[in-house]
Amino acid sequence: MALVILPGLNNLIDDISEEKKLPPQVVEAALREALLKGYEKYRRTFYIGTKEDPFDEEYFSNFDVGLDLEEEGYRILASKIIVEEVESEDHQISLMEVQQVADDAQIGDTVVLDVTPDKEDFGRMAASTTKQVLAQKLRDQQRKMIQEEFADLEDPVLTARVIRFERQSVIMAVSSGIGRPEVEAELPKRDQLPNDNYRANATFKVFLKEVSEIARKGPQLFVSRANAGLVVYLFENEVPEIQEGSVKIVAVSREANPPSRAVGPRTKVAVDSIEREVDPVGACIGARGARIQQVVNELRGEKIDVIKWSSDPIQYILNSLSPAKVDLVRLVDPEGQHAHVLVPPDQLSLAIGREGQNVRLAARLTGWKIDVKNSHEYDQDSEDAAVAELIEQREEEENLQKEAEKKFEAEQAARAEEDARLRELYPLPEDEEEIDESYEGEIVSSEERTR
Repeated sequence: MALVILPGLNNLIDDISEEKKLPPQVVEAALREALLKGYEKYRRTFYIGTKEDPFDEEYFSNFDVGLDLEEEGYRILASKIIVEEVESEDHQISLMEVQQVADDAQIGDTVVLDVTPDKEDFGRMAASTTKQVLAQKLRDQQRKMIQEEFADLEDPVLTARVIRFERQSVIMAVSSGIGRPEVEAELPKRDQLPNDNYRANATFKVFLKEVSEIARKGPQLFVSRANAGLVVYLFENEVPEIQEGSVKIVAVSREANPPSRAVGPRTKVAVDSIEREVDPVGACIGARGARIQQVVNELRGEKIDVIKWSSDPIQYILNSLSPAKVDLVRLVDPEGQHAHVLVPPDQLSLAIGREGQNVRLAARLTGWKIDVKNSHEYDQDSEDAAVAELIEQREEEENLQKEAEKKFEAEQAARAEEDARLRELYPLPEDEEEIDESYEGEIVSSEERTR
């Protein structure tokens, strides 16, 4: 068969490569695969309307497409094994037929033959399949490249530009680095900040939250403005002491999307210093609040509390409730990490915060359950009794869990023992092979000993 000419093939590959931001060789591979699928469709059209269908999933595995970029065309090639008697014309060729052109041919050798159908015979259905498969393969390659490009980024924070809006999501353009092409990323509603103004072409710092491996029509990247990682990144870029390692961020608790609009976004950051002479809180705030103000501006006015981390849970809890003044912190259940915080009446609302936000963030930051109590009305005896009841309940639940785990382990052991007994009575084929091998090994070792 002659070469099937595709006028403008080189220009087509270059245009697709530029449009899809894919290397030319990747486009060529996708085109070869699409043409092969088109050929499969062409062959299957001969059996439309009949019960006979000789083509299984691996039938065309010996077929390939050869692109000729100089002549701008393609060929369908089939690798066939030389046999004495042909049973499948698509996979085999007779020795007698090959020897007419190659005298030295032998049975078992493989020859590559041109089986390209005429362009006129290719058919509209096959051509349509080729186009569909090519589009799908190009999307798959784009997805693969995006996954490889963004999955292992050292810096998960990107600069994103608003492109359009889809339902409640914002579609943004991001790039993995200077000179790299932009790709689309989705900023879902839950990851947006309430104070952000998402207008067309506006730019924002975003945290790369997820690189999707699931086939999607839309963006494969999911970014966030609400992730705590964004706060960490902004502080790292604004505070030289964090970059140098003399100050470190220990924990971050963030509520970027409060349950009520009446409560604004707020974040608590716990910091510590490696060097004693360095004030970690002062370093993060900066002279006249200049450093923290830069972070606040990027987060569109989000309130940020920077507190000093402490290895002492009492002091840490006390610091976490800033700016409220605390009279006393009682660790009523250290094992269960439960604390009572006593504050003056005039500090009660400040310690709890609007709709409980301050104490909620403090609890997340410290990892302790914090109950804020009025110090003037606190009855220690009754509170201790209530806590003791809770501790008893917790210990009972823990014991039940341990018993359930022990029971499960015992059942697993009994099942394994029964399986072993049954395999002794009724060996599986692989068990018999192991026995034979060990037996042969014993014979060999015995022979070696006699030598």
